[in-house]
Amino acid sequence: MKSLRRIGFLVAMLAVCAPVTLLASPTMDYIKANKVLRCGVHENLLGFSRKDEAGKWQGFNVDFCRAVAAAVLGDADKVAFVPVTAASRFPMLLSGKIELLMRNTTQTFEREAAIGVHFAGIYYLDGQAFMVPKKSGIRTLAELNGATICYLRRTTHKANMADYFTLHGWDMTPLSVETGTEMISLLEAGQCQAVTSDRSQLAALRLMEPNGMEKFHILPEIISQEPLGAVVRRGDENWLTAVKWVLYALIEAEERGITQAEARKLLENSPDPGTRRFLASDGLPEKALGLQPGWVLRVIEAVGNYGEMYERHLGESGLKLDRGLNRLTKKGGLMYSPPFR
Repeated sequence: MKSLRRIGFLVAMLAVCAPVTLLASPTMDYIKANKVLRCGVHENLLGFSRKDEAGKWQGFNVDFCRAVAAAVLGDADKVAFVPVTAASRFPMLLSGKIELLMRNTTQTFEREAAIGVHFAGIYYLDGQAFMVPKKSGIRTLAELNGATICYLRRTTHKANMADYFTLHGWDMTPLSVETGTEMISLLEAGQCQAVTSDRSQLAALRLMEPNGMEKFHILPEIISQEPLGAVVRRGDENWLTAVKWVLYALIEAEERGITQAEARKLLENSPDPGTRRFLASDGLPEKALGLQPGWVLRVIEAVGNYGEMYERHLGESGLKLDRGLNRLTKKGGLMYSPPFR
């Protein structure tokens, strides 16, 4: 027994003392070689990804892409934003035309198992809702029995809607469209009596439409869970790990009360050694993944913490969406970060 314990001790010491092996990531190597991250985003969705009047991309998804660039390339501005549609997003990712997909994409078993992608964590918890013209007088989902309902092609919404209506013994006619703008046009023209999408997307479309708040009503019923995640190609586990932990870093920063304005000061002066260590981010995991020390600080200085991003784009300063399940767990939501050490 003594000799076995000695052998176990020697093995453990070798593991601790062994040099750090840089884990191979073809995707990260490609990004670093080209000095740019290509990120697939919605072309025009208020709150998530949209060009402002100066032509600069803004939104929650845009900021996440910038956070990943800050972590991997050391510069949040080294992002090429590539507009993708619901139909083209997976082909664009799988063909190598983008490295990261951030286009309000729901994580499902079918997608991960059959398409060949991985979801790098859930950044927003949404649900499928329905929007109608206010003048229609429709105020409940039951009143859409027999209606024509527009939905975005190549989304989960048609199947969810069909299952829900069948379960309740209702009838409806689904009408597929390519863009949110087309959905609104058909709704106003009376070619569909309602449109369906993620609640956040409907809120964005309503705000983008002139006098949209006066013209459209989002029904209160939510018929599905839509956990939205960042998506990467399967086969590069280290790229998946890097993207996933950028998300966790944003959440952890909010949990620790680290803001964009105070991050550097806390790195130098925080009384909490865990906070200083988190911001320094210069341990073995960083070395193994090929991330430079200080990547967490760069991420937070570039975009703020998760709560700051939410408030800026989706909260009272943006879409005015209540955080709901997207609150931190300690505040009654479902957002939390696994331990960093």
